[in-house]
Amino acid sequence: MDEFQIDGPVRLAGTVEVNGSKNASLPIMAAAILGPGHTTLKSVPHLSDIEVFSDLLESTGCKTDRGSGDELVIDTSVIDNPVGSYEIVRKMRAGICVLGPLLARFGRAKVSMPGGCAIGDRPVDIHLRGLSALGAQIELRNGYIVAKAPAGLRGREIFLGGSFGSTVLGTANVLMAAVLAKGETVIESAACEPEIADLANCLNKMGARISGIGSPRLVIEGVSELHPVEYEVIPDRIEAGTFMAACAITGGEIEIVNCRLNDMVAVVDKLRGIGVEVEKSSKGCVVSCVGRLKAADITTQTYPGFPTDLQAQFMALLSVAEGNSIITEKIFPDRYMHVAELNRMAAQLRKEGPCVFAAGVGGLFGAPVMASDLRASAALVLAGIAAEGRTTVNRVYHIDRGYERIEEKLNLLGAKINRKQL
Repeated sequence: MDEFQIDGPVRLAGTVEVNGSKNASLPIMAAAILGPGHTTLKSVPHLSDIEVFSDLLESTGCKTDRGSGDELVIDTSVIDNPVGSYEIVRKMRAGICVLGPLLARFGRAKVSMPGGCAIGDRPVDIHLRGLSALGAQIELRNGYIVAKAPAGLRGREIFLGGSFGSTVLGTANVLMAAVLAKGETVIESAACEPEIADLANCLNKMGARISGIGSPRLVIEGVSELHPVEYEVIPDRIEAGTFMAACAITGGEIEIVNCRLNDMVAVVDKLRGIGVEVEKSSKGCVVSCVGRLKAADITTQTYPGFPTDLQAQFMALLSVAEGNSIITEKIFPDRYMHVAELNRMAAQLRKEGPCVFAAGVGGLFGAPVMASDLRASAALVLAGIAAEGRTTVNRVYHIDRGYERIEEKLNLLGAKINRKQL
């Protein structure tokens, strides 16, 4: 188990390139199941989550080949075991994404209830409700979701709204099932995230007929079959937002290459509001920050609102802003395990229900801290590069799930991070 030893404070400067999106890659990898043959995906990051999902696909009978660079080839010609085993799916939430395409292609699927980061309750009832509406027979048996559609799936109008807004993975699952259903399916309150739009665009290239992409109302005309494709995944907006926050917390200036600002309007708005300059460039954007940051109120929301996956990083940022800030988590109200760790570094954070109140401090101090999940890990790294002295971040395997070589990228910008193998 590795740890990061971080010496600070530093000021980041230079150029960094963003990889393809993890959150887009995973459901698109699942979509390859729907088109028998060799699908080639480009801009797929080298992450442990990608490796685990590849293992999941191979356990069903698929073959995966990392190829060269950022390409991933998935051969779905033969799938003889439409099962998502507990041993693999327990490692990551996105493993549930194979349920919809396996059910659509084979009329049956058996997938373990998912695991993933410890960021609070994330039920899959909306996934199952949507698939049931398409005609699937669903049973929960011995920790597995057992789905059957002996008469095939049939399109209908489906509402996917939930207590905390639309569901990204639920939308992905139902969408992938609906493309091979007979007739028309209308998904109301569909997730609008760019990663869902990317999945829909890939499915259309495979031969699906999906309209309303990017809106909360998706209309799917079922087709009899899909075919394999070559497709390039969109850039990772969460990685880009993390580098923006890293620049801001160190008072730096960096250029972020392969960054789509149109996918990050809410994030950029908050950054500008607290005193960070974000300007579009020919390759992406330039981010700079001079002087102390201002306080802000942030509420996480479904897209196009502020993303929950950047809440922890911005909490680290606001912990050193001038004045009092309020962070409200409306997607995963329990996603606050990083609060206690940031307080170990002299932040003044107080959790009350779904809110955290941050009294900005003049600076942070290095300390041993423990990473609890993927995005919390990133927040602690950001705090570490801005803090005085040494910060040791334990259990950095979490960060390897969603950031490719983050320590190397930050070190090229001036950070001092040493990965130590224990």
